[in-house]
Amino acid sequence: MAYTTINKGSSYFNTVTYTGTGANQTITVGFQPDWVWTKRINAAYSHEVQDIVRGITKVNYPDNVASEDTVAQNIQSFNSTGYVQGTHVGVNGSGGTYVAWNWLSGNTTGSSNTSGTITSNVTVNTTPGFSILTYTGNGSSGATVGHGLGTTPACYIVKCRNTGGTNWSMYHQSLGNTKAMVFTATAARTSAVYWNNTSPTSSVFSLGNDNDVNVNTQTYVAYCFNEIKGYSKFGSYTGNGSTTNGPFIYTGFKPAFVIIKSSTVSGISRWLMKDNKRNTFNVVANNLVTDTNSVENTDSNDYADFLSNGFRITADSVSANTNNSSENYIYLAFAENPFVTSGGIPVTAR
Repeated sequence: MAYTTINKGSSYFNTVTYTGTGANQTITVGFQPDWVWTKRINAAYSHEVQDIVRGITKVNYPDNVASEDTVAQNIQSFNSTGYVQGTHVGVNGSGGTYVAWNWLSGNTTGSSNTSGTITSNVTVNTTPGFSILTYTGNGSSGATVGHGLGTTPACYIVKCRNTGGTNWSMYHQSLGNTKAMVFTATAARTSAVYWNNTSPTSSVFSLGNDNDVNVNTQTYVAYCFNEIKGYSKFGSYTGNGSTTNGPFIYTGFKPAFVIIKSSTVSGISRWLMKDNKRNTFNVVANNLVTDTNSVENTDSNDYADFLSNGFRITADSVSANTNNSSENYIYLAFAENPFVTSGGIPVTAR
């Protein structure tokens, strides 16, 4: 059996960097993306998320709890190799520098999924194990929503669209169904009953009646992932507190994008975002965080290396963000290349 079904991660996930022009400009991704997450690097503007299911004028902000906005001057249209970015200063201000993380799903606005007690609208691509869906809450603990993946998701992120003050809530397989993480905060895992203490299945995920995931008549969006060998990994590691030999985390591929967050350190641990385009060689020093609109930083306390089969924490001092001794850290990782291709050829380190 082949090691992987995906030989080139950038066919399904790709990071691009660009300089804003203040006028409509074409952003080349390499495919038509369905989920675009953009952040201005050199100024304090919010992260901005758009997707094909909600529609290109609809924007959410991972660093705050605001409701969805309608912004006419963000993405203007998708095309076969990327999209046309509009003139909004948060995504294309003149002289601004930007990063955009892009995922491929089904290239459709979605279709009805009735697998759960709540009907969802889903676009899905089972090759990279990614679906985007919207649903309307019913306020009932134990409600279920169809995700369309066909296998059990390893991670999903849910956001209420039309009510402010609601968190970006994450299920992560390393924490199980009694815990959730929140993008918009530095807090550790929470035990709020987001998932009704019920694990997802190959067809649905379960909801409690928390405001963040299931209020009657409120609308929600969810981004769902399962693990694909050689392409994506949703795991955890334990910090060792070392400044000379930090943890090595095996993913089975050369990472293109990694998000790291402590699930046990409360109040002082950020959601670090690292990629292979803002740092094309090791050390991977440039950091953004999901929980604030702050500019990019290069804090040496949060250094890492991307390797052919995973990543290593290389911080020069102990950091609550990446390597406190005995603390638990979760991560989301997507590949540049698998460790071994489908033809049995190993890749090299950077």
